[in-house]
Amino acid sequence: MTGPAVSGSATGHSLLYIDDDPALGRFVQRQLGRLGHRVETAQDGDAGLVRLAAGGFDAVALDHYMPGRDGLDVLDAIRALPDPPPVIFVTGTSESRIAVSALKAGATDYVVKDVGGEFVELLEAAVRSAVAGVVLRREKEAADRAIVEARDRFEALAAERQVLMREVNHRVGNSLQLVAAFLHLQANGSASAETRDALNEANRRVLAIAQVHRRLYTSDDVKAVALDSYLSALVEDLRESSDGSSPRNQLSLSAAAVMIDADSAVTIGVIVTELVINALKYAYPGGSGPVRVRLEADEPDGRYRLTVADDGVGKTEGGEVRSGAASSGIGRTIIKAMASKLNTTVTYEDADAGTRAVMVFAVTEPKLAGP
Repeated sequence: MTGPAVSGSATGHSLLYIDDDPALGRFVQRQLGRLGHRVETAQDGDAGLVRLAAGGFDAVALDHYMPGRDGLDVLDAIRALPDPPPVIFVTGTSESRIAVSALKAGATDYVVKDVGGEFVELLEAAVRSAVAGVVLRREKEAADRAIVEARDRFEALAAERQVLMREVNHRVGNSLQLVAAFLHLQANGSASAETRDALNEANRRVLAIAQVHRRLYTSDDVKAVALDSYLSALVEDLRESSDGSSPRNQLSLSAAAVMIDADSAVTIGVIVTELVINALKYAYPGGSGPVRVRLEADEPDGRYRLTVADDGVGKTEGGEVRSGAASSGIGRTIIKAMASKLNTTVTYEDADAGTRAVMVFAVTEPKLAGP
């Protein structure tokens, strides 16, 4: 051990005094010993370095003028030790330049010797200050290490949580895809057209939710979803699941880029699914036509406007389709319930032809939950 011991009693410290004047060394040893300090002496730099290598010292007092190696040379050697003790440089009254050089070289403090030996009191104060500084430094280093370790643990937990969340979303997404597949098989195997339609609508609703989970488990952020990318994939799913009466290129999307929390993405996805299903089902009786999904910023209040429009037969003032096609009303109920979760409603605006459903909603910045 070569570093400062920072031990001893509550009042005393262990000091190595390096000076080629043995009488002065004994004087310092006696005076500081009366104050509760343990002092050992060395009469040259090499002897002092050998003693320091054995460790056990809280501080070093180092004279400048010594045979062989001067104080600045010995100071460099001490500073090269692993975890060196603080060094108080001891100089003569006319050696202020040397003292400044010592401070620049890494000495903690310096004391000017005097003939009467009164400098010992200053040396004792310098030793206490230097050791206190070491204690504070070590406490700060320990606190810094604790902070780094806590941060590393937090980052590890956060990374583990993200992995687990992605795995959960992956499994949920797979389960939803499996449910959708079962619904599709059941619909294809049904002899009733009404049952097939109901199962296909349920299949599309499940796919809308599954698409969010697919986005989550393939993303580094398990809380936020890129709504434009999500709607693009959702519209593609709706194209894939639509029957032959609606050509795929008739369903289009134009979406502004926006990040949104996963729960809101699911809600919007379900609303879009219901509105598209309604348009595909009722807008073009006996035929097909365009259905347009549009997401745009609703300036200047920072909200967004979602529109699903068609060029079909349109609706009556009461909101019923003009074709008179039968409807269970489940879709309207789902749309109303989902819109309320976003603190908004879906309204139907006047259009030159067909139906235009509009929803204006606010977007809150997604926030990651703590570990």
